[in-house]
Amino acid sequence: MSELHTIRCVGCEGGIPALTHDEISKLLPQVKGWDVSADEKFISKRFTFKGFYKTMAFVNAVAWIANQENHHPDMEVGYNYCLIKYTTHAVNGLTKNDFICAAKIDNLEATNI
Repeated sequence: MSELHTIRCVGCEGGIPALTHDEISKLLPQVKGWDVSADEKFISKRFTFKGFYKTMAFVNAVAWIANQENHHPDMEVGYNYCLIKYTTHAVNGLTKNDFICAAKIDNLEATNI
């Protein structure tokens, strides 16, 4: 299991480069089921649930994580699913923060919300 979920995000106001292809390739296997976009600017994962209540419980838990880490995803929410996309807007690409938050969400999913 990845240890990324134990690390805190570092504030990012830009001025650093986005992750390279090689750096992304090393981090991606540490977040189960996440996909990287063809342009390597975001990672995403679709989560499915049995009904609206469980979906919303998950969305609220993700919102709590996002606020704790001060790193917020884009989310598409429906009756029984949530699609999460992470990117670091300040660098117009991916940073380690995106993978840290993905790992924290994977850890959340393991608790069976």
